[in-house]
Formats: sequence, C-alpha cells, structure tokens
Amino acid sequence: MEQDSNILLTEPLALPAGRRALHETLRMHLGYLLLGVMCLVVTLLAFPMRALLPRVMSKRLGRHLVTAMTRRYLHFLVLMGACRFDLSELDALRDAPPMVIAPNHPSLLDAVMILSRLPGAACIMKAELVNSVFYGAGARLAGYIRNTPLRTMVQLAVDDLHRGSHLLLFPEGTRTTRFPVGRIQGTTGLIAKSAGVPVQTVFIETDSGFLGKGWSLLWTPRMPITYKVRLGRRFEAPLHTAEFVRELEQYFHAELAQARLPDFPVRAPPA
Repeated sequence: MEQDSNILLTEPLALPAGRRALHETLRMHLGYLLLGVMCLVVTLLAFPMRALLPRVMSKRLGRHLVTAMTRRYLHFLVLMGACRFDLSELDALRDAPPMVIAPNHPSLLDAVMILSRLPGAACIMKAELVNSVFYGAGARLAGYIRNTPLRTMVQLAVDDLHRGSHLLLFPEGTRTTRFPVGRIQGTTGLIAKSAGVPVQTVFIETDSGFLGKGWSLLWTPRMPITYKVRLGRRFEAPLHTAEFVRELEQYFHAELAQARLPDFPVRAPPA
C-alpha cells in the first residue's frame, strides 16, 4: 500500500486564527499554481507524442502520464498539509476486467483522485474541457471522450470498454447539487448495457465543500481537507436502462445518506 494514497500525516500545529488563514490561502494558491504547471508540462509533451507515435501507443502513454502527474499532484497536496487522501480501495480495481466506474461527484478533485490510481482508464469529460487550452491537449492525448454528441459519446465509450479499458463516468453528469446525491442520468446504464459490462459504484466522502458546485475559486477552505474513497456494489450489466437508473439512484441515496459530505449547494466558509 503506497503512502501517497492514505491519510498518514499528523495534525498541523495550532496557529493563531490570522496566521492560519494566511497559511491556508497560500497553500490553496500554491496548489492552483502547481496544477497549472503540471497541465502545461502535459500539454508540451502531448503535441510531440501525438505527432510521432502511433495512436494506440500515444493514447496508452497519455493515460499513464495523466496518472503519474495526478498522483504526484495529490502527493504534493498532502505534503504541504492542504489535504488528506485515503484512496487505497481503488487499487483493487486496477487489474479488474472492463467496467464502468461510477462515483458520486462532490468536488472537482474527484476525477483527479480516481485517475491517479487507474492508469488505463478512459474518462468522459465535458466537451468544453476537452476543447480547452488548459486541459485539452492532455485529454486528447489520453483519448478521453467528449460528452456530446450523445450517440458518438456512447459509441466511443463502448469501443474503449471492448478494448479492455475502464471507463470513468459520473452518473450525476455534473457535480452534486443536492444532498446527498444529484439526479442520476441514464448514460451510465446505456453505456454499460451497450458494452455488456458491469457498473462499479464508488463513493467519495469529504468534510469540505471545496471545489464543489457553486464554490468560488477565491474561497479559502479550512485545511487539511479529508477525502475518503470507498468501493460500493458492483452491478451486473443492465438489461433495462430505465430500471437500472432507478435502482442505481436508490442505491446511491441509501449509501450516502449517512456519508460525510458537505451540504449542497455549497456556501462560502466562515471567515
């Protein structure tokens, strides 16, 4: 079990309120800066890799590159006392057969956490992210899939699953907007049914609304923020999409009813 996936650091020393707030603000902006630098590095590597390597090879290397960079990023957040992560249960999926991995979605860090442990996974992303200057080159290198148009998205996802990949797909379609989980979309069941693969549920718990739906990038959270990821039930490939979606939503509500999660929509932290 690797140290960067677990909660191992001790509590930070107590500081006066003013100094603590300053430290937290500095750590937050340092985290943003490092993310920007890592995205730039991936972008600079992505162009020659796509130009010089066969597509199958560049996609595979791109996904491993994303995993390496996200893992180092999370490790840095731990080292500077901004976050704590317990991601150890995800390691059980690494060598598992193709499946749709379906987590709840309380934060923008959710995909980063999961992709840091699953180097071969594909990911369905909003089209504006795949097309963005900030994330786009790395996403296209790794062969991540735009969420529109729907028919193309489903076909690309099914093809990826048939080639042996995992597929990361957030069933809510966006970050959580109501407690404990938003409305489940039909896409998860449609892709799993079309590909004939199971759906592995994943539950993300956190004690902060940081980077949740409605969180301003200028709001400073109380640190360290704790994240825990646990595996839920693995559903067999569905036969009926609508029935599966209803069952999945009921299961998410039951599993997350007592989970450690912020209220949604999130609000600015107290001064």
